[in-house]
Amino acid sequence: MKWNSSTSRLLTCLIAVILFTGSLSAGLSVDPNGFILYCPCMGRFGNQADHFLGALGFAKGLNRTLVLPPWVEYRYGQPKSIQVPFDAYFNIDPLQSYHRVMLMEEFMNTLADTVWPAHRRISFCYMARGGGGSTGCNAKEGNPFGPFWDTFSIDFVGSEFYGPLHFDVHNSNIAKEWQKKYNSDRWPVLAFAGAPASFPVQPDNRMLHKYLVWNDSIRQQAKEFIKGSMPRGPFIGIHLRNGLDWTRACEHVNQSPNLFAAPQCLGYRNEFGKATKELCFPSKGTILKTVKSIVRKMKAVAVFVASDADHMIDTLGSALKSKKVSIHRLEQTNPHLDLAILGLSNHFVGNCISSFSAFVKRERDARGLPSSFWSFPLNVSPEDEHSSSENTKHDEF
Repeated sequence: MKWNSSTSRLLTCLIAVILFTGSLSAGLSVDPNGFILYCPCMGRFGNQADHFLGALGFAKGLNRTLVLPPWVEYRYGQPKSIQVPFDAYFNIDPLQSYHRVMLMEEFMNTLADTVWPAHRRISFCYMARGGGGSTGCNAKEGNPFGPFWDTFSIDFVGSEFYGPLHFDVHNSNIAKEWQKKYNSDRWPVLAFAGAPASFPVQPDNRMLHKYLVWNDSIRQQAKEFIKGSMPRGPFIGIHLRNGLDWTRACEHVNQSPNLFAAPQCLGYRNEFGKATKELCFPSKGTILKTVKSIVRKMKAVAVFVASDADHMIDTLGSALKSKKVSIHRLEQTNPHLDLAILGLSNHFVGNCISSFSAFVKRERDARGLPSSFWSFPLNVSPEDEHSSSENTKHDEF
């Protein structure tokens, strides 16, 4: 048989097909468009959730598979962060309906050695990070950065600075710029030292929250608590952010008009007002008046409270005793279960500045459920606040 260039190319293609088919039969899924990995290394769960939605939108824009990182958690008495698998809290199928995703554990166990061998592991960052005149990303410097990558025995052999590129794939041609500079043939994996997303979450990415669905275990626990611990009838869910660290943060709110999640009610350009101390740390008087007003309008029979410090159980109980409204909280701290229960309430009142409240607000927005914030709209009495939140859309992004 006489071999020529056409025959050689045909044989090469056949071999590639056989190898690819073999990979699929072994349960692998090699994305020819490439993968995105990142460390969710800023803040706690609320901040990480904001970043996740941005990373999901970014991966969709670049048409790369998003490798779902574990959630970074900090346990009392533990010197290093703990990495909790993504699906410990959320279902993967809804995300798959929007874009290609896979668990990081799955990627590292089945694909990494092939598409991202150890000698090709480059970390991506906008510019050099770390002190001492650093010239690299130093992707493993500090906690949680080091413990996160060490969980998967990942070491980096180099750094890549992607500046001046950015992550807004909705309002520019930036996606094409990323694809042009980092094509998947040469760069099958983009591994970011931090999340490829902005904080707080971009307006264009907020509604991606509808694909972030609690797994069956979390949802069942939430429903069992509501059914077994609370009276039948409408209930209000409230979030009280009042720990010592929050008190200190709120002292700087006047100098930081977009502090934390403030844009969720004030707008991304402060078009609906500027943050105030009362908005960040509402007084007990404001809380009681607001809860009473909404209880009356909703004919609620119970209030569920989530808090990082003072749940105000006795104070709320005394204020609502005449209305025979019961006050409830989880006996053991479980912030994810708190979030799931708040998401199921008939009305939710949250803290405009808090990313924890923002998680609940986005979930409820995606499902068309009513929510409002303490002391917002600005300069409006609690008696008017509930009806205003239902009849206007200025806090919906």
